[in-house]
Amino acid sequence: MNDFNILVIDDEAAQRDAIAGFLRKKGFSLATAASGREGVAHVRDHHIDLVLTDYKMPDITGEDVLQEIHGINPMIPVVVITAYGSVERAVGIMKKGAFDYVQKPVDLDELLLTIERAREHAMLVSENRLLREQLAERYSFSNIISHSAELEEVLNTAGRVAASTASVLVRGESGTGKELVARAIHQASPRKDKPFVVVNCAAITESLFESELFGHEKGAFTGAERQRIGKFEQASGGTLFIDEVGDIPLAIQVKLLRALQFGQIERVGGNETLELDVRIVAATNRDLEEMMRSGEFREDLFYRLNVVTITIPPLRERRSDVAPLVQEFTRKYAELNGKEVDGISAEAMDALMRHSFPGNVRELENIIQRAVVMSRGQTITTRDLPPDIGATTERGTTAPDSLFALGNLNEKLEQLEKILIEQALEATVGNQVKAAELLGISERTLRYKLSKIRKD
Repeated sequence: MNDFNILVIDDEAAQRDAIAGFLRKKGFSLATAASGREGVAHVRDHHIDLVLTDYKMPDITGEDVLQEIHGINPMIPVVVITAYGSVERAVGIMKKGAFDYVQKPVDLDELLLTIERAREHAMLVSENRLLREQLAERYSFSNIISHSAELEEVLNTAGRVAASTASVLVRGESGTGKELVARAIHQASPRKDKPFVVVNCAAITESLFESELFGHEKGAFTGAERQRIGKFEQASGGTLFIDEVGDIPLAIQVKLLRALQFGQIERVGGNETLELDVRIVAATNRDLEEMMRSGEFREDLFYRLNVVTITIPPLRERRSDVAPLVQEFTRKYAELNGKEVDGISAEAMDALMRHSFPGNVRELENIIQRAVVMSRGQTITTRDLPPDIGATTERGTTAPDSLFALGNLNEKLEQLEKILIEQALEATVGNQVKAAELLGISERTLRYKLSKIRKD
């Protein structure tokens, strides 16, 4: 951990030294400052990964320290130490960008957990930012809309595996964006200047599978009037994306396994063994484990493909991605269709947030494309949504229809979050435990969000 540099800012020497000593014993690299201004100056002149600052100090407050440090580098997480019971102050600090807060007297074990979370968060953000900078524009991770922690974890895993030669199995329901992730992996890899070739197994008839994958020689079968290069050869030096790999017939699975094991193929009707360097990314929405138990999928092929698994959660399990996706799709299709649509009403967004999205992101994109085309004004309303979605919007809301007009994303999401929390509490008759379960968050997170709402 000695590569993670922590600065402790506190005018009370006893507390400053106690915290610094504890963290040094845990392996962190420590620096200390006896005042807020001294701490800010240290950040300006040194590399710091995390700042731990007291709130009440003689020269400037912890809030001032937070603002000045974020002016130097907004990526540095700041944890603020506040007096016991100052919840409103702590909430206000977090609203202004603090990573977290701890209360006095400081529980050192709790502090360590907070620092570990900040360290993991900083690492995740740093890795994703570096990967985004390395990718081609069209299929980069930066073009994958992600506001949820679940999808950020997916992108982080994809980014870390990209530079390797390991086979990757991308799992998820139809419409979750498996091919988009596969393309981003390719663009982040050393193979990005080589071909990215897609083979959709669900669209190939059984009789043509072998020829499609491995190619054929002239005269290999009736209708083979010339030599044909298969997908493996097309992807030489690059990446072969095998979509819906669970649809490959058993007879072809044996030959695919050999190609993966030895990096060798033979065209149908040919005698020449071709050695190829191809990276495999496969995808499926099927239960391959159940298929193995029923004898429909080879266990040895499964383990050859499944070196690294990336599972994309369905949209209904990451609803915090819905609003930014809606905004992006609205912008995209308004521009493509020459429309002046620039937002969505609160009722329409509420209907979308309560929809189960069996078709996932692909379904949401289709809905917004239709809504933009059908819209008579600048704002998408429930009238522009498909009947099975728009019909679910009879319940009222106190939010204005302009809530989701394009603007500051964080402010819009805060307003949407308030609506959803209020509806969850209404649906559970005020039971915070059940409301938290309904929202897919912890009870502690719900309590924190409620305190922020009530303060506002």
